[in-house]
Amino acid sequence: MAGVLSAGRARPGATAPGRARPGRLLRLVLVRLAGSAGVLWGAVTATFFLVQLMPGSTADVLLARSTVTPQIRAEIIAQYRLDDPLIAQYGAYLGRIVRGDLGESYVLRLPVRDAIGAQLPDTLLLILCTLLVTAVVAVVLAVISANRRTWVQTLFAAAESLVVALPPFWLGLLLLTVFSFTLHWFPTVGADGAAGLVLPTVALAAAPTAVVSQVLREGLLRALEEPFVTTARARGVGEIGLRLRHVLRHGLLPATTLLGWIAGSLIGGAVIIEIVFSRQGVGRLVLSAVENKDMPVVIAVVLLAAAVFVVVNILVDLLQWLIDPRTRDTGRTS
Repeated sequence: MAGVLSAGRARPGATAPGRARPGRLLRLVLVRLAGSAGVLWGAVTATFFLVQLMPGSTADVLLARSTVTPQIRAEIIAQYRLDDPLIAQYGAYLGRIVRGDLGESYVLRLPVRDAIGAQLPDTLLLILCTLLVTAVVAVVLAVISANRRTWVQTLFAAAESLVVALPPFWLGLLLLTVFSFTLHWFPTVGADGAAGLVLPTVALAAAPTAVVSQVLREGLLRALEEPFVTTARARGVGEIGLRLRHVLRHGLLPATTLLGWIAGSLIGGAVIIEIVFSRQGVGRLVLSAVENKDMPVVIAVVLLAAAVFVVVNILVDLLQWLIDPRTRDTGRTS
């Protein structure tokens, strides 16, 4: 009877870690969210003061540099409180952002939310395609190149270094010259559809793919030296199956962290690529906003980029928590 009762009761030492893991995961998310608030505040603050330091008058932008009477100009300045001290303008603007009010574009005369919302789908599509290509191609290259032969590693490392050294805008111009203007395989500029998305995706994904592939290959090479690899080979597991089913998981952690950082920073790269290929998107919008000192649009785009970076990195932390069981016990990610 005592044996039945003792068997029916859960042992505290055996179940405590299992009960504590959801708590550790929640604590991890809360800590990341608290840090994310600081990141967003810093991005907004830095952008506000940098825009203020740019040459030119905000009043001239609001008036479209037209000739108006001093009275009308004074009314515009008073309406937008441009004569307030800089710290007062910063506080007022920060308060509006906290309330979810992004303001109105000085140039477009539209709510910033609507102006960005009209261009954001094209940018997000480019970023998603870039992430997909980066992840798939990097895994394939890393699995193929994870070889103990020195010349194989040297060949792939040299090619990756060359790709990383190429500026994205220069690579985009090169792709346009070869595949659009010379071979006529893809549309030139500003084209919609899948064909018009190929070259921008390649130009934006080239450098991230090379970096992630290099990091992932190093992780695979380290994992191939582990004892479980010898055991799997002794059981007759094939080389490709060994790398995909066993070794790849051990090499994914550093590459996952890097891919999350890259994903969060792709909006900045997409801005350049959209300008090179004359694509619709946030890139052309923010370029016009910077040229015209359209602060509401500039700050909103920076806030969007920071928010994407924060969300992606939180998701990466959660993914690492799922991939590596060791992080579930420590409550920290690698």
